[in-house]
Amino acid sequence: MWKGLMMSTLEIIAATVSLIGVILGVTGKRITWPWWAVSSALYGILFIQWDLFASAALQLIFIAAAIGGWFGWGKKGAIPAALSNSFRLYTVIAIVLATLALAPILDRLGAASTYADAILLFGSIAAQILMVYEKYESWTLWLIVDLGYTALYFTQELYLTSALYLVFTVVAAVGWKSWYATYKRTH
Repeated sequence: MWKGLMMSTLEIIAATVSLIGVILGVTGKRITWPWWAVSSALYGILFIQWDLFASAALQLIFIAAAIGGWFGWGKKGAIPAALSNSFRLYTVIAIVLATLALAPILDRLGAASTYADAILLFGSIAAQILMVYEKYESWTLWLIVDLGYTALYFTQELYLTSALYLVFTVVAAVGWKSWYATYKRTH
């Protein structure tokens, strides 16, 4: 495995496929989901190689969500909606509690990252579920998670993936603006 400034072919392909999938997600088109599934499979392999166990496990959830999103969005794509305030609070509480439960397990497994990987895992799961259910708040959560992953992957010397997540942060801001505007027009 190459560390430092050199990137593996796997990382380059995974980053490219993932970027295409996320950009398509902003458009709300259903075609985003197959791209997410393929990029998740590729990143799952990469993260196992780098001992980022929570990140690797997350890719399985992303693949399942991609299948759900493909069938859930329908042929016309996403129709953004909003979460209730109470559901927003429950989401944050669930992320924190799950993180506190998983981080010590990751530590015992010898993971390269514990609390950061755990909270980003559960933030990503929540964001992905919200995306499948077409909630515009998914993009706000993605923005926060993507910033966190940018830092995590940089510290792990996955520089291309770190740069990709920095781009994802910008895409998440654009996605939030686009989905929120669509929500306001339709509600």
